[in-house]
Amino acid sequence: MNAAVDSATLQDAIARARAWAPFLSLLIDREPELTAQMEAGILPAPASLAITDPAMPPARRLRIERRRLALRVAIGDLAGADDLTAVTHALSDFADRALDLAIRTAIEERTPGAAPLGFVALALGKQGSRELNYSSDIDPILLFDPATLPHRPRESADEAAVRIGKRVVEILQARDGDGYVVRVDLRLRPSPEITPIALSVDAAISYYESLALPWERAAFIRARAAAGDIAMGERFLAAIQPFVWRRALDFGAIGEIRGISRRIRDHYARGQAFGAGFDLKRGRGGIREVEFFTQIHQLIHGGRDPALRNPATRAALSALAQAGWVDPAEATALIAAYTLFRTIEHRVQMIEDRQTHQLPSGDALDGVARLHGLSDAGALLEMLRPHVAATARSYDALDPDDGDALSFGHDHLVAQLAAAGFGEPVAAAQRIEQWRGGGYPALRSPAARAALEAVLPGLIAALGGAPDPAGAIVRLDRMLARLSSAVNFFRLLEARPALARLLGLILSHAETLAEELARRPELIDGLIDSTALDPVGDVASLAAEMAGGADYQARLDHVRRVVGEKRFALGTQIIAGAADPLDVSAGYARVAEAAIRVLAAATIAEFAGAHGRVPGSELVILALGRMGGGALTHASDLDLIYLFTGDYLAESDGPKPLGAVLYYNRLAQRISAALSVPTASGPLYEIDTRLRPSGTQGPLCVSIDGFARYQRESAWTWEHMAVTRARVVFGGDDAAATVGAIIDRVLRGDRPQRDVIADATAMRADMAAHKPPLGPLDAKLLPGGLVDLEFAVHMVQLETGLGVDPNLSRAIVALIAAGRAPSAMLAAHDVLTRLLVTLRLVAPDAQPPGAATQELVAQALGMGDWAAVIASLATTRQEVAAWLAQVERRTA
Repeated sequence: MNAAVDSATLQDAIARARAWAPFLSLLIDREPELTAQMEAGILPAPASLAITDPAMPPARRLRIERRRLALRVAIGDLAGADDLTAVTHALSDFADRALDLAIRTAIEERTPGAAPLGFVALALGKQGSRELNYSSDIDPILLFDPATLPHRPRESADEAAVRIGKRVVEILQARDGDGYVVRVDLRLRPSPEITPIALSVDAAISYYESLALPWERAAFIRARAAAGDIAMGERFLAAIQPFVWRRALDFGAIGEIRGISRRIRDHYARGQAFGAGFDLKRGRGGIREVEFFTQIHQLIHGGRDPALRNPATRAALSALAQAGWVDPAEATALIAAYTLFRTIEHRVQMIEDRQTHQLPSGDALDGVARLHGLSDAGALLEMLRPHVAATARSYDALDPDDGDALSFGHDHLVAQLAAAGFGEPVAAAQRIEQWRGGGYPALRSPAARAALEAVLPGLIAALGGAPDPAGAIVRLDRMLARLSSAVNFFRLLEARPALARLLGLILSHAETLAEELARRPELIDGLIDSTALDPVGDVASLAAEMAGGADYQARLDHVRRVVGEKRFALGTQIIAGAADPLDVSAGYARVAEAAIRVLAAATIAEFAGAHGRVPGSELVILALGRMGGGALTHASDLDLIYLFTGDYLAESDGPKPLGAVLYYNRLAQRISAALSVPTASGPLYEIDTRLRPSGTQGPLCVSIDGFARYQRESAWTWEHMAVTRARVVFGGDDAAATVGAIIDRVLRGDRPQRDVIADATAMRADMAAHKPPLGPLDAKLLPGGLVDLEFAVHMVQLETGLGVDPNLSRAIVALIAAGRAPSAMLAAHDVLTRLLVTLRLVAPDAQPPGAATQELVAQALGMGDWAAVIASLATTRQEVAAWLAQVERRTA
C-alpha cells in the first residue's frame, strides 16, 4: 500500500539527495516517474516496485527493481517516513526475493519444467536477521539435497548443484547499464577454501556436528532459510539447532567472538579514534561491538531460554533486558546507539552506493552531515560521540583489555599474588608456573593455555579475595590435575566473572564440591542462571524439568545431569550463605523424590514394552530414613522399600509374561539400577534396600499384604523404628493411602509386643561399638548427636503412638505439644541438622575446618563465631543425651 507523506518533507529529502549523494542524484534522473510521484507526496510501497513483465529476463528485471528500490528506500529514510526497521526489512525482503528468483531461474534454465526443489539458500548475517544495510552484500550458504535436486541426464546432483550455484551468483552480481542486483559472498560456508560453493545437506550437518569452529555457532544465531526450497532449509536448521544453542555451552565460541573483536580493533586501528575516518562498523564502540555484546549474551543464556534467540540485534537486546540478563538502561542505550550508527552508515553508503562503513574526511564528511539534515560535520560527530563512548564502555566491561594480565616473571608474579591477597604468594606462583608449563594433561594444548591466560587475572582476583586463598588454589590445582580438558571450564569463568568469585568460595570451603567439579566441570554451567541460588521448586516442577530424552538411556542421562546441577547448586547455596541448611536439606530430598518419580515411571514404561503390566496392580516405593523424613544431606543414600498392590498370583499381559512376584522383583532391580548405576552423565544415588521385610534374606519387592503381615507379625523393634520415617514417594493415591494406613496402625500398636526400650537401648549400644563417630564434630554419631535424638523420638513414638510423622522436626513438635519431649529438643534438632548438612560439604571427616570455613559454619548455624558453634554443640549434646537417658529409664 502506498503511503501519503507531506510533500514538502519528501521534496526536501529529494533535494538533499540530489545535492549531497551523486548515486542518488543519478537514480533521480533515471527514475523520473518515481521521483515525481514522491515529490507529489506519495511514497509507494516497496513491494509495488516489482516488475511483473514475464518477457523481461529475470536478471534485468531484478536490476531495475533494485535501482527503484534503492531510490525509494533512500528517500523514505531521508524524509523520516521509514524507520530503520522498515528500511532494513525492505532491503532484506528484496534480497530474499532476488535470491529466490535467481535459484528458480537457474533450475528452470537447466531442467525446464522441473520443480525448484532440493536447493536452498540460507541467509546469514544481516540478511538472516532482516537487517541488511543500504549497500550490503549477502552471505548465503547454498545447500542441496541429492535426492530431490533436479539435474540433467548423465550429470550428478553434486555437479548440478555447483552449476546452479554459479548461475545464481552470476544473475545477482553481473553488472550492465542498469547496475547490479546484489553482491554475493559465499565464504561463510564450511571450509570455503576447499569445499564447492554448494554443499549437500548431509555433509553440512556432519560438519556442523563435528568439525565446525566456535565462531560459526555465533554466525548461525542469525541463520534463516531465505530462498529456494524453504522447507528443506528449515529441516536443516532444526537438525543443527543443538549445535547453535547448547544448554551446557562451549564457551570457546564466546572467546572466539572476542578474539574477532580484538583482531578487528587491531586491523582497523586507524579507524578506532573517534572523528573523521571513524569506522562505524568495526571501530571501537561501533556497530560490531553492539552486535557482539548481544550475541555473547545470547550464546550464554539462549541455550536455556528460547525467548532470547531473536536474530535481530535490537529485538534480542530487548529480550535480554526483559529476561534480566542485561540492564534495561544499558539495553536502551545500545539500541539507540545501534539505530543511529546504522542510520548514518546508510547515509555514507547512499553517496556512492559503496559497501563502506567509514566516515569520510574533510568536505565529504560535511556532505554526509548535510545529507542527514545537519549543518556540518561537527554537528554529526557531536551527535555520534556519546553513543560511541557508551557502547565502548559496555563492551569493554564485557571484555576487559589485557592490562591486568599476570606477569610471566617470577618476582613480579609473586608481588601480584601478594597484592591480590595470597598469604603464601611464592607457593601460589609455583602452582601457576606449573599450569603455564602444561604440567597437567588438561593444560597441554595451546588452546587450553590460551584459555588459562584469559581467565587467570579474574580467577586470581577471585581466589585472592576468598576467605582462604591458599586452600582455594590448592583445591583448584587438584581439580586441574584431574580434568581431561580445561578449555570450556576456563571460557565459562572468563565469560562470567561472578562465577569466578563463587568458585573461590567453593574452593576455599567445600572440598566435596571441588571434587565433584573435578569429575564433572560442566556442573558449574548450572550456576550461570541467576536462579541457581534460589530454593529449588516443588517435586512436580522438578520432575517436569527432569522429564525428557529421546529414549530410555537418554532419560537416565538427562536426569543425572539435572540432579547433578541441582545438588551442586544446593551445596553452593550453603557455601554462598544464600540459604538455611535446613531448607537446603529439604531441597536435596525434593530433588531425590523427583528423580525417583521420573526414573521409576520411565523404567516401568521400558519394562512394560517387553513384559506388559500386571492387571489391577501397581508398584509402590516407600522411602525411609532421611529420605523418608524429607531431609537429606549432600552425601545421603536413599533407603527404599519396593511394594506392589493386587494379587501376587496374577500374571503380566505383555509379549513375555511374568508372574507378579517375579515381575515386580525384576522391575525393582531395574529401578534400583536406574537410580544408582553411573552413566556418562555421572552417578546419581546409592540405594539401600536392607530395610525391606526380612532384610537381605527377603525378596526385593513384596506385596502390600505381605508387607502388612510382616510388620504386624514378624518385624523386630528396629524395623518398626525404621518405619516411623516411612513415606510413599512413588505410587497412586489409593495405594499410598493404603500403605500409609498400614504403617499408622503398626506404629500405634498393631504389632508384636516387644520391650521397645530394651531393644532400642541394646541396638544403640551395638551401633556405638561398631560405628564410632568420624571425628569431634560428627553431629550424627557423637553421643547426644542426631542418632541419639532419633532413637529417643522413635522410642517415644512406639511406646505412646504419639507424634507419628516421618519428618523428624514435625514429630518433635508434636511430642513437645503432647508433653512427651522437652521443648529444647526442637532447637537441638535444628542445630545438629544444620551442622550435619553443612559439614558434609566443608568437613566430611568431621574434623575442625580452617579458620575461614569455621566462620562459614557459624554463619550457616546463625551463630556469632566458631566458639559459639562449639559451645552450642556441647550444650545440645548434653540436652539430647539427658533426654535419651530419661527415655531409656521409661520416665519420658
